[in-house]
Amino acid sequence: MKPIQNNEGVYVANGYKDRGDYLDSLADDRGIDRTTVDIIADVLGETEDFDGLINALDDFDCFDGEG
Repeated sequence: MKPIQNNEGVYVANGYKDRGDYLDSLADDRGIDRTTVDIIADVLGETEDFDGLINALDDFDCFDGEG
């Protein structure tokens, strides 16, 4: 995963230390492996962290056989 250069403030403004902390939280909250969250986040890109990534994880949760 590429480090964020200029966008750390958006994560801090939303109550997280950084993007890694945010992705950890998404994985924990949804019971999804962090590696899976990282892969989806990398495919979508940082601009989708608070929109498309959430939708993709919700969809993943519905189709993983447990949601």
